[in-house]
Amino acid sequence: MARPDPADIPLALYLHLPWCVKKCPYCDFNSHPAAADSSRRDAQQREYIDAMCHDMLLQAEAGVTGGRRVETVFIGGGTPSLFAPADIGRLLDTAAGHWSFATDAEITMEANPGAVEHGSFKGYRSVGVNRVSIGGQSFDARQLKLLGRLHGPEEIADAVHNAQQAGFERINVDLMYGLPEQTREQALADVRAAIALDVSHISYYQLTLEPNTQFHAFPPDLPDPDDVAEMGDAASNMFAEAGLHHYEVSALARNGDVCQHNLNYWQFADYLAVGAGAHGKLTTNRGVFRYMRPVHPRSYIDAMGTASDFCPTRPLTTSSLIFEFMLNALRLKQGFALSMFETRTGCDRGQVELTLASAVDRGLLTVTDSEFCRPTALGERFVNDLQALFLVDSEQGQAIDSGVGGEPVIHRDRGYA
Repeated sequence: MARPDPADIPLALYLHLPWCVKKCPYCDFNSHPAAADSSRRDAQQREYIDAMCHDMLLQAEAGVTGGRRVETVFIGGGTPSLFAPADIGRLLDTAAGHWSFATDAEITMEANPGAVEHGSFKGYRSVGVNRVSIGGQSFDARQLKLLGRLHGPEEIADAVHNAQQAGFERINVDLMYGLPEQTREQALADVRAAIALDVSHISYYQLTLEPNTQFHAFPPDLPDPDDVAEMGDAASNMFAEAGLHHYEVSALARNGDVCQHNLNYWQFADYLAVGAGAHGKLTTNRGVFRYMRPVHPRSYIDAMGTASDFCPTRPLTTSSLIFEFMLNALRLKQGFALSMFETRTGCDRGQVELTLASAVDRGLLTVTDSEFCRPTALGERFVNDLQALFLVDSEQGQAIDSGVGGEPVIHRDRGYA
């Protein structure tokens, strides 16, 4: 197996800010309730930002990026909008001091409606953020309460309007369906409300009961799975009529305004990880590695306070490279070129030919004469089955589904955009 050339692999940066006002019952991300006392909360945030800046220094000194530019940045959480614009600016300035940024680098920050407490969208825009992702989830007041959200429906529209007034042209809104006792009509009412906001990107994903969440321990009454599937199909048609088209399982864009940061994951490129629980992937001359930062914020702060170097230590095996590439790339509606598979993994296409042929025989995949692989409509509907064809042994599926506020290897139907 030839090793992939790092120079051929795009590079992104993920910054994780783990605090929320409160933990939502469906959320299994690495998020923690912020301190109620304002002075304690401010001290907590300063200490954490210091740790992140030291983390970036260690990673930069290790030289693992090989001089590549950072193409995209994603500031996720948690609720990053609980931090002041000055804090966000310090993180971005520190990153830009260690790594060169593309001149048109996409820099996204997550924000919750009603949780822009320490600064305005204008402030975030002024420090370099050029794209925002707003966690709406639903426009139904009862559903928002069941989901543990602290905002009301009207605050979603207010947040979008405020972001637009601040000069943001690229705005994503997260929306969920298959909510407790949700009817088809209620789900489509949410879709209509989201469309009315006239944003360029929507993350539309089904509520799932993830382990280690309150909803998993005490399951709410969810709609019948067949009804949920019909909700998703009807919503896709409505979005398409409004000019918003699926380019990935749970992401829709208008006029091709896709989330470049997420596309970086789906195409199995590299990403630096900074912050508690963050996961990173790096291609070096020694192979492809994954690394993870300490999960709890206190543990992360303490570790960064004593760390003097950085070295990713978990190399990916050939079988893991194949499975993880397919796990991500097969979520894309456009599919992928076999040449990209070879470039990003260092594997030979001959290693997957039999599995690709099996997927074609089952009607889940098409492979064109130009050697481009694309899921069929059936493959899109049963993408988990399509991905599973490449899981040749059980060990590949272990320890790669983080979803805990740090760019996970397996991206579930959760709003990352």
